[in-house]
Amino acid sequence: MFITNTRIINTLLHISSLLLISSISYAGKVNITKDIDFIEVDIAGKTVKVERNQDTSAVIDPGYAKTSRPCPPFCAQPIIAAEGVKTIGEMEVAQFMNGKLKDGRGILVDARTTKWYEKGTIPGSINVPFTHVSRVSGADDFTIADALEKFGAVQKGDDWDFSNVKYLVLWCNGPWCGQSPVAIRGLLNLGYPAEKLYYYRGGMQLWKIFGLNVVVPK
Repeated sequence: MFITNTRIINTLLHISSLLLISSISYAGKVNITKDIDFIEVDIAGKTVKVERNQDTSAVIDPGYAKTSRPCPPFCAQPIIAAEGVKTIGEMEVAQFMNGKLKDGRGILVDARTTKWYEKGTIPGSINVPFTHVSRVSGADDFTIADALEKFGAVQKGDDWDFSNVKYLVLWCNGPWCGQSPVAIRGLLNLGYPAEKLYYYRGGMQLWKIFGLNVVVPK
């Protein structure tokens, strides 16, 4: 009887040890999604790893921890930026990076002003400020042409051919930032197809809340 009980105790201790090791292993790994632990993106010929902070005690940068900003201009943005434009979250951004961005069919667009972009951006993003594609925000023919050509549009006389343009994910500083929604509406007014536009409403604030890394452009 004593031997049987000892075997049972030893078996339970062994199982507990395995569960503890499994728990420690799981807790020490912070994936982006269940299926994506990290993403590699090309930036000017250099491979950069996109991943979450593995320190589970890390907290968000103070600059993105504010709960109150003057409104206007920092007002809550609608979930849908414009009719026909899909709003996406962090999982979809990661999938976009692994798919359309990697194979050249898509572009991540930091729609913030250059001052913000230079402080740090989502890896793989290019900076096209909202003021370069929205006429109501000051865009002129030159900045519009420069942006549309980057996105794959072809100018034909006074018109633009959008048949082979890239898929774009536009983002700015967060759900309270109106820069990327303005850029989206500006592009639509120019004729950009809505089905080729995605709105990452969470922007930099949610990106940082998820512990994802940023890069400082050179």
